[in-house]
Amino acid sequence: MKIKRSVSWLAQLLALAAVLTATVLAAPGNAAADSTYGHPSINYAGAGNPPTADKPQSKLWWNDGSWWADMWTTGSGWHIYRLDRGTETWVDTGLLNDSRTNTLADTLWDGTHLYIASHVVTVATEAVPQASVPNKPAYLYRYSYAGGKYTLDSGFPSVIAANSSESMTIDRDSTGTIWATWTEVAGDSTNGFTSTVYVNNSAPGGNSWSTPFVLPVANPHPAADDISSVVAYGNKKIGVMWTDQLTGSVWWATRTDGTAPAASSSWKVQSAAKGNGLADDHLNLKSLQADSTGRVFAAVKTSLDQVSSDPKLPQLLMLVFKPGTGAFTQTTIATLGDCVTRPQVVLDPENNLVHVFQTAPAASVSGCSFTGEAGSIYEKTASMDNPVFGAGRGTPVIQDPTSPNMNNVTTSKQPVTSASGLVILASDDVAKRYWFADRPLTVAPAPTVPGAFVPVAPARLLDTRNTAPVGSFSSVSFQAAGVAGVPAKVSAVVFNLTVTRPTSFGHIIAYASGTPVPVTSNENFNAGDTIPNNVTVPVGADGKVTLQNNSPGTTDLIADIAGYYIAGSPTVPGAFVPVAPTRLLDTRSTAPVGSFSTISFQAAGVAGVPAKVSAVVFNLTVTRPTSYGHIIAYASGTPVPVTSNENFNAGDTIPNSITVPVGADGKITLRNNSPGTTDLIADIAGYYIAGTPTVPGAFVPVAPTRLLDTRNTAPAGSFSPVSFQASGVAGVPAKVSAIVFNLTVTRPQSYGHIIAWASGTPVPVTSNVNFSAGQTIPNNVTVPVGADNKIALQNNSPGTTDLIADISGYFIAGATQ
Repeated sequence: MKIKRSVSWLAQLLALAAVLTATVLAAPGNAAADSTYGHPSINYAGAGNPPTADKPQSKLWWNDGSWWADMWTTGSGWHIYRLDRGTETWVDTGLLNDSRTNTLADTLWDGTHLYIASHVVTVATEAVPQASVPNKPAYLYRYSYAGGKYTLDSGFPSVIAANSSESMTIDRDSTGTIWATWTEVAGDSTNGFTSTVYVNNSAPGGNSWSTPFVLPVANPHPAADDISSVVAYGNKKIGVMWTDQLTGSVWWATRTDGTAPAASSSWKVQSAAKGNGLADDHLNLKSLQADSTGRVFAAVKTSLDQVSSDPKLPQLLMLVFKPGTGAFTQTTIATLGDCVTRPQVVLDPENNLVHVFQTAPAASVSGCSFTGEAGSIYEKTASMDNPVFGAGRGTPVIQDPTSPNMNNVTTSKQPVTSASGLVILASDDVAKRYWFADRPLTVAPAPTVPGAFVPVAPARLLDTRNTAPVGSFSSVSFQAAGVAGVPAKVSAVVFNLTVTRPTSFGHIIAYASGTPVPVTSNENFNAGDTIPNNVTVPVGADGKVTLQNNSPGTTDLIADIAGYYIAGSPTVPGAFVPVAPTRLLDTRSTAPVGSFSTISFQAAGVAGVPAKVSAVVFNLTVTRPTSYGHIIAYASGTPVPVTSNENFNAGDTIPNSITVPVGADGKITLRNNSPGTTDLIADIAGYYIAGTPTVPGAFVPVAPTRLLDTRNTAPAGSFSPVSFQASGVAGVPAKVSAIVFNLTVTRPQSYGHIIAWASGTPVPVTSNVNFSAGQTIPNNVTVPVGADNKIALQNNSPGTTDLIADISGYFIAGATQ
């Protein structure tokens, strides 16, 4: 690593200068005040290092229904603390572990004993190598637990090693032997420095140790600031991983329990990752002893920021070792543009999730002065079976807006469960204060910032079939705020609007109650049609939405709520900003779009939309098509996706709400995939703020991707559901709040409607797409995702139908308010 925790202010400045010389990252920019996440804890003074460091180490463990931690106590040293969840405070047990100032520790609870390996710290950097200091022993403390108290066992502490090191980790193998690994640096500024990976093993139980030995593999000599870590895994195996910036490698050496510890024949070595810039001195290892496949999960940092300025390159990688294949898989946790550092891994087998916690600048800050900049702690999750992480830094879980200096998150070696919940610890080494986060596994931080989206259980807010149809050229208003889980004050709502039983042609205009009627449309129809469309619209001061029936006949209207955007002035990336509905495109005034041709229109820098935005929401109407076909909407200048947004037949007038990223030129492209011409109308509803989304409820656009197409399998049966995987695929993380997708009904045998909802929850009494036999009709859907990461679609029809689902983005996970 090129920037790391400071040995002194001078060392920090020198390192910063080195980084800025090597590469230029986007300068940080504050957009707005940040929210507070997590809980402040005890202050500390006199610690020689940030007390939640170091990167491979764990300071937390779960035992006897409580979380415990090894924490620095001012004026004394390292004590064992217990978390009182009732008051969210860490309580000092009074048990002193190590009083030495310049030490750090790794903890291990094996179900019977607590092990704490405490070592004296010498930090070496690439710019300023430091030799390990002799006669600075690393100790192993072993404690028994009974009656709520820990007691140091006889014969402890035992001595693991004689010299100081930057880091040290421990684990226990199947024979009860404790293994430790660390790197030692030897030499001086005249003759140069050599770093070496060391290992040692104890007698069963840890009360005596062998002589430390160099890991017996080829070239165990990485750079002076590289580190190593050890993990027990699978069927009686021990693994040691270390970074090697000299060769651009992350190495992995394994042995079987019971073989000769120091014999080279006992160890097998391979690269976990290798390539220019793929190694830095950050790694964190976790495994599940109960995992029959023996997988090992490693979060590592790259040095690609030192060799490239491409913000899309990986800064953090997830490396998963699969003993069955003997190989590693590799996925990106976060990119250079995310400005992240110091990852920690937590495994959640109950939900089949891998959690990664990492440091990055505060949520309101885009870019960073250097990689490794302190700020806030973020969480990202992915499926353990397919660890695909979403874009961005993740969700902030520890953040202090008054002191954006959070860093060095630490976790437990143990997997988390519904009983334990999830606790992480970090430190603000400027304010000299611990912070922590504590939450159940099923609860993510709630969306709080203006413009964040909060999904609600689908509910019907309006159905004029129960009262009276809307009159010709008349309006109806309905309460959209203060009902159905929607707060009294919101920015905008998302709902599905269905026109049914109209007596003539016309269109519906949706707008905020009490404001002027815009010259736009949300839904077009002919006599007798039943037409759905997803609508995103601001809410009036009275909490209502008004629907204007621009038709010479009457019609019934149905409104089913899907969610809302939090009120206030949106500022953070991914937040939604509604605008006054405005027409951006109408080819009826120029010329129709040609057969199999495209048209682009300006969507950013006009109509109240800034020049740089993430995505826009607009209503697209197809009218006067001369043949059948479909429209594809996508960011200008990008490849045409194999998806669809609107399907039509000759003579149709069909609307659909579209959410789509904007091209670098600020434009949206619409492709007419039809043998005939058609007119297109685009009415803007709002936009998502540009930048890297991180906060709960922020929107993250993805490349349009097809997630479901029953034409390739079997149609949805009569009055039957079909489910599809909506998260953990196509760039969508495993845990999201809701997704936005285009749903197309095609080849239905009879009339009916489709209900979309979160898999595993009750079927709502709502509808998303209405259809007649033989019709092909699309609608944009915004819906929460089930606990199994799926969306369910109910075919409420006496006949079968095919269904197609094309995703356009997701909202970052957060608990509903």
